[in-house]
Amino acid sequence: MLGMARAHPHLLRAHFDPNYIVRADALRPGKVGVLSGGGSGHEPMHGGFVGAGMLDAACPGRIFTSPTPDQIEAACHAIHSGAGILFIVKNYTGDILNFDIAAELCRANGIDVATLLIHDDVAVQDSLYTAGRRGVGITVFAEKICGAAAEAGAPLDRVAAIGRKVGQQGRSMGMALTSCIVPAVGRPTFVLKEDEMEIGVGIHGEPGRERMALQTADEITDILAATIFDDLPFRRGSRVIAMVNGMGGTPLIELYIIFRRLARLCDDRNITISRNLVGNYVTSLEMAGCSITLLEADDELLHLWDAPVHTAALHW
Repeated sequence: MLGMARAHPHLLRAHFDPNYIVRADALRPGKVGVLSGGGSGHEPMHGGFVGAGMLDAACPGRIFTSPTPDQIEAACHAIHSGAGILFIVKNYTGDILNFDIAAELCRANGIDVATLLIHDDVAVQDSLYTAGRRGVGITVFAEKICGAAAEAGAPLDRVAAIGRKVGQQGRSMGMALTSCIVPAVGRPTFVLKEDEMEIGVGIHGEPGRERMALQTADEITDILAATIFDDLPFRRGSRVIAMVNGMGGTPLIELYIIFRRLARLCDDRNITISRNLVGNYVTSLEMAGCSITLLEADDELLHLWDAPVHTAALHW
């Protein structure tokens, strides 16, 4: 947090005891606050998305550990400007519990709170950390699009409704070639042979749906994309925002190889990639691997996506 604050003092401020990150510029009265958070180790999510047009605050927990209710409540008081606050919460048990407690504390102090739950991972229905699907890449899209709606002056119920549309129309799936090493543990979360890969892995190193022999980049993309296409399902003629995300240890050149194949698969299905992100946005420390996220986007969502944003990790 301190390093981020020193690197980007014009964008964000770090507060300690309790820990949270807020925008450096003052919020205008009557603007809905947008707040997210989760365990550290997924950078740039969430602190890297604090700034104009995206998040007003982010609450980082310890590595892969949920932020505490007192962190979240304190951040709410720092950004509350009279119009309420939207929580964007990934579907992990600890996150849900602590954000729910913080919401109750805020409401008791007269702050209106709405919660948007993200559960976009098509790989598994339940995991070590969740009941239901995990929240992964669509979190970035929700933070950008809801942040733009709030910046434009939309009321809390409208910002939340837009976020629900993002959640309903987006899907993600990831894979890993190596595990990460949580510093407090000191050993890999799981072990893969040199000729193996894990399909459907979670962003904390949770097991995926299948461990299989290592495939080519094109074959990996085919597996991930086919599962996503079939799940929503995406229709011929759809427009999408696509993200090829690195897990922290994958070179950018390899992510572009994945995107090249994804673009071809979309072309074959008459699906137009209207906007895209390629890079590290939701990581798992130093894990080698990638994920694909697709959001079916209408004019409203594309307009909000294109709205100006100025954060450490996104800027246009």
